[in-house]
Amino acid sequence: MKFNNILYISTFPPRECGIATFTQDLTAAFNKKFNPIVRTQVCALNELPTSIYNYEASVVNQIAATELENYVFLAQKINESKAIKLVNIQHEFGIFGGKWGDYIIPFLQALEKPAVVTFHSVIPNPEESLKRVVKKITAESKAIVVMNKISQKILTEYYNVPQYKIFYIPHGIPQVTYEQSKPYKQQLGLEDKIVISTFGLINKNKGIEYAIRALPKVIKKFPNIVYLVIGETHPNVRKVDGEKYRNFLQKEVKKLGLKDNVKFYNKYISLEEIIRFLKATDLYMSTPIDPNQSVSGTLSYALGVGRPVVSTPTQYAKYIINKNNGVFVDFRSPSQISKAVIKILSNEKALKSMAAKAYKETRKMIWPNVAESYFKLYQKLIKIEEEKNKLPEIKFDHIIRLTDDFGIIQHARYSNPEKRFGYSLDDVARVLIACSMHYKNNPSLQLEKLMQTYINFIIFCQRKNGTFANIVSSKKEKDRTTEEDVQGRTLWSLGYVIAQDYLPEKIKKKALESFKKALPLLENIKAPRSIAFAINGLYFYLKSYPNSKLKHKMKSLADLLTELYEKNASYNWYWFEDCLTYSNSKLPEALFLAYDLLNNKKYLDIAQSSLEFLDSITFGSDYYSPIGQKGWYFRHKERSYFDQQPEDTATMVQTKIAAFKITKNKKYLQDALKAFQWFLGKNHLGLMVYDEVTGGCHDGLGKHDLNLNEGAESSICYLMARLLFEDKQIKNIIQEI
Repeated sequence: MKFNNILYISTFPPRECGIATFTQDLTAAFNKKFNPIVRTQVCALNELPTSIYNYEASVVNQIAATELENYVFLAQKINESKAIKLVNIQHEFGIFGGKWGDYIIPFLQALEKPAVVTFHSVIPNPEESLKRVVKKITAESKAIVVMNKISQKILTEYYNVPQYKIFYIPHGIPQVTYEQSKPYKQQLGLEDKIVISTFGLINKNKGIEYAIRALPKVIKKFPNIVYLVIGETHPNVRKVDGEKYRNFLQKEVKKLGLKDNVKFYNKYISLEEIIRFLKATDLYMSTPIDPNQSVSGTLSYALGVGRPVVSTPTQYAKYIINKNNGVFVDFRSPSQISKAVIKILSNEKALKSMAAKAYKETRKMIWPNVAESYFKLYQKLIKIEEEKNKLPEIKFDHIIRLTDDFGIIQHARYSNPEKRFGYSLDDVARVLIACSMHYKNNPSLQLEKLMQTYINFIIFCQRKNGTFANIVSSKKEKDRTTEEDVQGRTLWSLGYVIAQDYLPEKIKKKALESFKKALPLLENIKAPRSIAFAINGLYFYLKSYPNSKLKHKMKSLADLLTELYEKNASYNWYWFEDCLTYSNSKLPEALFLAYDLLNNKKYLDIAQSSLEFLDSITFGSDYYSPIGQKGWYFRHKERSYFDQQPEDTATMVQTKIAAFKITKNKKYLQDALKAFQWFLGKNHLGLMVYDEVTGGCHDGLGKHDLNLNEGAESSICYLMARLLFEDKQIKNIIQEI
């Protein structure tokens, strides 16, 4: 396999440095998304020739930042490497040797590979020597990355860097669930406290003393306040001044009588610890005194966990904070800090709203999305192709979280089940299929127990006349509806389960009893999608248990779809109805299945022409774009693009794979992969819809943002689509594509 390596020049853990942590997180996210086709390597910057660190295997080289000759030698070594295609320099003035870090300039001048420089600091109104260094760095680079658009403007106005060369990519943040602070406070023994926090490597530029001086007024109203100052003193500060600044802060605490309200956690903290402390936080404090601070990982992380912020108006803060997620205070102003804190904490509803908006507005910044942005930039500079067939691991975590001993809870607030909204048979029918699919290659007692729960729910919902209720309340009260889609989808689920010879017999037996009891429903199903769902169920059943009567019924249902197509199709509108709504591809899919079982060429012709028509509307050159539910798409009118639903994407994947299996046309499989990438960020927002942390899937993709709830329907639909690629036949073909 031919490798395309990206070399990152940066500090790197275990060296204690914010840039080091950033690079570790970026390369980890990049590798997860693009390795093995594209791999990351690191050249670590050490402070001195005598410095030594126990680096991980990805660090393939290290140089002493203070030795000028090391830079030119490194450039020559990179030039000789056939594997290294591009160099990304994580730039901060203090980590490179020379005046304003100008030792990097000879490196760039000697380097023959494209260089991308990520600026972590962009300083306005530069002195002449600084301006000269930055202009040389940008002149020798193919692209510059900044983490806020104010920095972009500064580079253009003060350093004359051409705009085409500057790319905005946000600071990355961990992909975490949105949760309330209470359980995390309990872990820290802070159950009854209002927690304010600040974290990071401690130095006097953080302005922590002003936050401490603001506390006495706050404590008068909220005596249960505790302010956590988390992190050790910055190593570079400690070398020069020791613990002078920390000792000063502790004296301030003592002088103000705050020993019970301010706590110091003097330790270099891991990512897991950072997240735990931030989740225990109610309000985050960011009071740096440098207005030119152009990026802040700590501020990004706090907002990313969903915590509102009180902050001074640094260059970066002004870009990332707004009235929805935080409040600005003047530099070095304890009085303004106290007023802001009191105002926020006095309105619990507003506090919760700010927290939720902080979380929502930072989803573009999660590391998988940031890694994708870097990859797209690299593609502009070098010839590299991503591995389009790389798929996430299969996780049932969220399905298990939503499932109780009765069924699967239909709604969630973020990833938290909302049992008060009850259960839906639609969801249970789908999740039974998903569990059955996974059981084939991964049989387990846990999956068997889940399937038993779901089949019991279906039986509970079935009435004496064979029809099914859909919605069941949290008090286990069934609705009185007989929605055709529900009847058809449940027949699909039962037919699928019955046909799988590897499933436990006790589950198949219950499914068969329910299926037979429901068969009379076929006489009354008229809605096109309901017909398509029912055909799916009959197809799987008849493949395993041939039955002439049911085969005839399947033909009559397929003929109904055929009649609908012939009645409604016209030039430029090759479809079964006057509109495209949800689960659209299930209609041609049903005719593919009918063709496979009944061998009527007419079914195949209509299946192919209608699917081709749907493709022309939903498949663009770059990504799949399902019909939006806000308006749908009516003949002779404009199609709706928003909100896009995971259900429609999942059904397209199902249809394409069914079409591939029946026709052996690999184009259908390629389309299935392209549609599935919608879940992984190949969409109009460039955002992950699938949540790798929870194993759930967000409920929809709007014009500007995600619906961050992870309900049963969206999460199950994602899982059904993902599991289709686990079929051994499909896996083997994918490797050849």
